[in-house]
Amino acid sequence: MDWSQVFATRMGRMKASEIRELLKLLDQPDIISFAGGIPDPALFPADAFARAFADAMRPGEAGVALQYSVSEGYKPLREWIAARMAGLGVPCGVDNILITSGSQQALDYLGKLMLSPGDTALVTSPTYLGALGAFNAYEPRYARLDPMRNAEPAALAAEAADAGSAIKFAYLSADFANPTGETLSRAGREALLDRAAALDIAVIEDAAYQELRYDGTPVPPILALDVARSGGIENTRTIYCGSFSKTLAPGLRVGWVCAAREVIGRLVLMKQAADLHSATLNQIATNHVARAEFDAHVARIKAVYAGRRDRMLAALSREMPAGVEFTRPEGGMFVWLTLDPAIDAAELLARAVRDERVAFVPGGAFFADGSGRNTLRLSFSCASDAQIDEGIARLGRLLRQS
Repeated sequence: MDWSQVFATRMGRMKASEIRELLKLLDQPDIISFAGGIPDPALFPADAFARAFADAMRPGEAGVALQYSVSEGYKPLREWIAARMAGLGVPCGVDNILITSGSQQALDYLGKLMLSPGDTALVTSPTYLGALGAFNAYEPRYARLDPMRNAEPAALAAEAADAGSAIKFAYLSADFANPTGETLSRAGREALLDRAAALDIAVIEDAAYQELRYDGTPVPPILALDVARSGGIENTRTIYCGSFSKTLAPGLRVGWVCAAREVIGRLVLMKQAADLHSATLNQIATNHVARAEFDAHVARIKAVYAGRRDRMLAALSREMPAGVEFTRPEGGMFVWLTLDPAIDAAELLARAVRDERVAFVPGGAFFADGSGRNTLRLSFSCASDAQIDEGIARLGRLLRQS
């Protein structure tokens, strides 16, 4: 059978994730990999989860954990999240929270909710590759989002209209962004809300790394600033996507959306149609662990990751040749490098793996317009001090030869 004749046109926009493919390199023990932006499994609270799963499976409890549940998510966990959001400056109730299978599912649902073919999404350049993958299925056009230096709203709207399009939302990761590690200032967040109001569009705030601040001054979430402006969450235009993947464990696939009830209600309908609800057992276990030791556990992993970040920044300062620029993140898992414009990072990766046995993620995949070929992303989350020192030395040697 010629399957291409029955595939939807959207499949032409869907490509394999370069990051997921690069993760296969982790199975080669002689490669020093800075490619996977994943938590260190040695830091997972495995004992706490073992106790939580055991408690959930006790006689009298297992029937709830193994049964179908409501699409909105396990209520005690939503209550914990709502209290957490209130502490971030977002007073809300359980009806403002939807549990998703990781924040990646939230991005997919939001693309489905707001994008018709040809609609415009404003995204940073670069932006999270997974967001582009989620939105691509709904066949949008992209325009560049630069919160501090963007075009005037009227010009953005006119550009979209000339393309027969309407702008639906602005998407960004405001804290320790994947891939750059950069954080948007409070002034930038306020400017973004001003622009979104002028365009009357939504703002999707990807907060996957928000808890991983190692130094510097915390900045309120965009949703918190929106609540302060509008007088309450039901009046906001910001949709907050949170996750336990970077703090507790990614394999359980537990994330959430916090937004006005009108938005949550629509997303619940999508959840019902897609997978009914996220795994109840995983939600119960996550609730147990979050309530028992979330803050203490996050403090532990932050201490480790901060040390690895410092080690990588010191190695980059020591090993990078003149002309290489890199970010200095206050948190998260990533450092972003900008190379000489003549260097193609994808070609550099092939040489790096072959000649130096070191891996990273080429930056071009993070740009909706295919630019950024001279950039790359390094992750420090799973590398030891010795691996960081040796791997960055290898990368510097390779760049000096380029």
